[in-house]
Amino acid sequence: MNRRTDERRVLDEAGGLRAMTGVMAVMLFLLVLAAAAGLATANARGALDRQLAGRLTVQVVDGEPARRDAAVAGVLAAIRALPEVARATVVPRAELERLLRPWLGDGADPALPVPALIDVDLADPSETGAARVAAVARRVSGAARVDRHEAWMSPVSDFMASLTWLAGGLVALMAAAAAAVVVLAARNGLETHRATIEVMHMLGSTDVQVARLFQRRLALDAAAGGGLGALAAAGVVWLMGAQVSALGSELLGGATLGSGDWLLLALTPLLFVVLATLAARWAVLANLRRTL
Repeated sequence: MNRRTDERRVLDEAGGLRAMTGVMAVMLFLLVLAAAAGLATANARGALDRQLAGRLTVQVVDGEPARRDAAVAGVLAAIRALPEVARATVVPRAELERLLRPWLGDGADPALPVPALIDVDLADPSETGAARVAAVARRVSGAARVDRHEAWMSPVSDFMASLTWLAGGLVALMAAAAAAVVVLAARNGLETHRATIEVMHMLGSTDVQVARLFQRRLALDAAAGGGLGALAAAGVVWLMGAQVSALGSELLGGATLGSGDWLLLALTPLLFVVLATLAARWAVLANLRRTL
């Protein structure tokens, strides 16, 4: 029987080490889900910020239709002439009525005064450009009000940023918990094989050689369990992504994973194995120096 087979048989006698596969599978499953949620939320926030950057809505609030239409025409012509404006269009009244239907119902009075809206896309999404449009619109008509989409959607963007940081914190906690489990398993293995290790030391084995036995076994367990957990998590993430895409929501549609994100998730089991190996080596060497 060769040396590697002997090493494997010695460590396989420790039941705690064999339970590592299931524990690591569960931990990596949760870790990959948290990482995927964080990446998807960050992507959605980025898409939202890009979509809202440089977008304005000019409202012309006037109960007299003729005066309102004249003000809209004047404001539209003035802001279209600005170099900061890439596009400016009037929102059709039919579209406004459709947006108001959930509150006013289908039987709303056609004579009901509805503010006129002008959608504006800035060529330069800066505060200076937005301020220039607002100043020109108010100079043309005192009934004009300017709303910046980025301003009233900033709470949503901040909330999504908080979710991203929360997911990152969960990933860090799961990694720390995995390292702690590896340390406990390594110490359990040392206690189980204390007599055998003492004999190995008398035969000339060094602490580093003993540590290699444990870190190899724990790395194999982490690779097996981590691979299973990562595959299961990837399946769940793919199914959730398909359901989100089917919703057709502009906001949720940005919560998708790109090729770079999938590559990062694919590297997670490898990083997991490296973490388990380093944790096992540190735990074994520290314990051997202290007790044997």
